[in-house]
Amino acid sequence: MPATPTSTSAAALPVEFRGVARAFPTAAGARPVLRDVDLVVEAGEILAILGPSGCGKSTLLRIAGGLDRPTSGRVTIAGSPVADYDARSAIGFQEPRLLPWRTVAQNVALGLPRGTPRAAGRAHVARLLELVGLAEFAEHRPREISGGMAQRTSLARALARSPHVLLLDEPFGALDALTRLRMQDLLLEVHAAEPTTVLLVTHDVDEALQLADRIVVLGAEADTDATPGASIRQTVVVPGTRPRDRGSAELAELRGRLLDGLGIDRHGAARGIQSTSTIPAFPY
Repeated sequence: MPATPTSTSAAALPVEFRGVARAFPTAAGARPVLRDVDLVVEAGEILAILGPSGCGKSTLLRIAGGLDRPTSGRVTIAGSPVADYDARSAIGFQEPRLLPWRTVAQNVALGLPRGTPRAAGRAHVARLLELVGLAEFAEHRPREISGGMAQRTSLARALARSPHVLLLDEPFGALDALTRLRMQDLLLEVHAAEPTTVLLVTHDVDEALQLADRIVVLGAEADTDATPGASIRQTVVVPGTRPRDRGSAELAELRGRLLDGLGIDRHGAARGIQSTSTIPAFPY
């Protein structure tokens, strides 16, 4: 796979959250999900966002991409406010969301910016398929490829926009363990070849340690009388350069600190947090 940016790569841009809060209306009144989120993501950085289910990780990502608006506060990309469905960013979801009647190449082409000349679009799609290792499968339909290949197609489709900011919401969560590890390695290769700013939502501490430059942990105050809504509880700089040694003792120690911050002891027992099954099904 190529190790240098393609000619159509967009420059990575910084993202800034200032005083971001989000509340959802319910029959019982407004339900605060996020509050007082202050965060600067540097251009070209990979930032992982961890936190328990329902704490607002996906909401924060959607706000960054202009798919949702904060109740208060502001988000900017390179100093300019995020617009609705902001063209400077692209988002990848846990499910590939491919159109079954289109080929792999046609699904990737859906991500091209409107008005892209046909020849340039075909060339860009071909480069991206080569980048994610799917050049030989360009004419296959989604039913003819594996789940991991479908997720690679989804990643290529997001990159087709040449985004300044790439937003990934649990992109590998539905994959088996081995395919997930391969996709993590692929994301690092893609980031080297198509430099962009990446915000990655994940529940997997090890994934965050492997991929991110920094990790932020979202969570609510443990005190039941505290102001409701999640904010940033912990920020960790991940040492070393990528790709990292998955067996590193330094990363193992950092993993323990992150699990403590998530309210999970190092043997997997929860301490003072709700289980996923007891959290209301709000669209967080």
